[in-house]
Formats: sequence, structure tokens, C-alpha cells
Amino acid sequence: MNINYRDGDDRPSLLLVDDDVVLSDVLARALEGRGYAVRVAGTVEAALAAIAADPPEYAVVDLKLTDGSGLKLVGPLKAADPHTRIVMLTGHGSIPTAVEAIKLGATYYLTKPANADEVVAAFYRENGDEEIAVAAKPMSVERLEWEHIQRVLRECGNNVSATARALSMHRRTLQRKLRRQPLAA
Repeated sequence: MNINYRDGDDRPSLLLVDDDVVLSDVLARALEGRGYAVRVAGTVEAALAAIAADPPEYAVVDLKLTDGSGLKLVGPLKAADPHTRIVMLTGHGSIPTAVEAIKLGATYYLTKPANADEVVAAFYRENGDEEIAVAAKPMSVERLEWEHIQRVLRECGNNVSATARALSMHRRTLQRKLRRQPLAA
């Protein structure tokens, strides 16, 4: 989906790169409602073409796209316009990818689900938050397992059989685990 804005539009340009069509549609509308002229790309290839055609002032980039890593877009975005503010979005955050995103030039890193207000606030983050609460205890093993299963399921295109094979797990066992509600962190 591409949301085109009018010629001469003076709203700040924003490129939203995510292969989740529903999320892209909802987030694009919300960001447009907050004053941005939004274009949407669903792949690394489409995003590179959009960057070459008209470098955005702001970008929201999903970390995991169907044709590669969103990290591959940070360099081209910064090369096209060093002032571009980039927020990386991911459904399965990890410390190494957050560190790499920032090292490559991203402004901030958010885990999904993130709403438009959080994205806009992230564009303007200049400093870290030394008052952020440190987790009192690590995630439970059950929660880590749930998140790992969900990540592999997404990587397998929500195919339960392929996910079970990837996890070396019996399909019925996986189905049983998927029926359970996610556990608290």
C-alpha cells in the first residue's frame, strides 16, 4: 500500500517499512493524523526504491521483513539524508539487534506493539533515560519459550507444521503450547 501525498505538501515525509499490511495500514493512518505525509513499503527492495525516489525525513522500519533485515535500510536512509530520524520496530526485540540498530544510525528502537504516539516520541529522543526501571527479575523460562515459539512461527509464515519441524517438536505438542495464553514477563 502506498499513501501518496499532494505535490507541494509541507508535512514532514515519513517512510513506513513493514510487511504486516494490517499494522502498516493502521499505523500509517495514525501517523498521517499526527501530521506526517506517509509512504508505505512492504519489502527492503520497495523501501530502497522509495528512498532513492524521495528520501524521507522520518522512517519507521520493521526489523524483520520478508526479503531481509530492516537493518539493511539504515545505511541507505542515512546516506540519502544524514538527518533522517529512524525508529526500528520489531516483534522480537533483542539486545544485539537494538545495539546494532543504534550503531548503524537509528534514532530509537521500539518493540511491537507500539502505537503512533510512542513512535512520534521516539523520533525526538535525544538522550537515554537513566531513570528507566531495571527489571527486578529475569523473564521466566516459560515466557522465553513462548516468545521463541512465536518468533519461529512468524518466520515459518504461521505454518504450524513447518514450525514444529523447525523446533524439532511434535506438531500436537506445539498446537497445545500455542493454545495457552502468553505468560507474563
